[in-house]
Amino acid sequence: MARDRRTRFAVVMGDLIASEKAPSRAALHAAFNTAVERANRDHAQHVASPLTITLGDEFQGLVNSFAAGFRLIHALRLDLLGREVACRFVLGAVQLETPLNPDRAWNMMGSGLAAARERLDDKAAPGAYRFSFPDAPDVEPLLNGLGETLTFLERGWTAIQRGYILAYLGEGLTVTEIAGRQTVSERAVYKGLTAANGDFYERQLAALQGYFAALDERAALDERGEAE
Repeated sequence: MARDRRTRFAVVMGDLIASEKAPSRAALHAAFNTAVERANRDHAQHVASPLTITLGDEFQGLVNSFAAGFRLIHALRLDLLGREVACRFVLGAVQLETPLNPDRAWNMMGSGLAAARERLDDKAAPGAYRFSFPDAPDVEPLLNGLGETLTFLERGWTAIQRGYILAYLGEGLTVTEIAGRQTVSERAVYKGLTAANGDFYERQLAALQGYFAALDERAALDERGEAE
């Protein structure tokens, strides 16, 4: 495989919340490993340095775009919520100063990594989705505010609503397919999605995804300009 020559990446980090209080650490560890392996597999085309579990309940990795990085952490968040595993994530910008490790997210240094880790470890921050962009101090609080909104909505879901949301957004099933799987009426699924504020939740996701897509475009233009 050809080595990626770029030095600018999106860093993704995450950890489990209150993992030391889990009834079964072995079961929690197995669920975490399964979810991380699935994320690496499902997002392989965008992963530059795979998500690597570092301390048993933490991981980090590098992704080739911010939009892909956000899709990854959101998919991983939904996956872990479906397993009833509490978690938090950070997405940030990094400029590598050492060679990219394409096999494991270890032994790399670069500006942005420490800031992302500090954001993840901030015990006072309430959101499960956190963002670290030190070079954009005016935008970073807005991104974190949207992340808190997503978290607030997720915490309000009942078990049934969460199941509908995970099937609809996480798996991409239609309302008809969800109703058939759950042996309920389509009306019941629509009511559940509405009660979960599904439309509002999707709008927040779209706002973040749109911003990161635009950020990726600007970064690509900057790199082309530097290369000329």
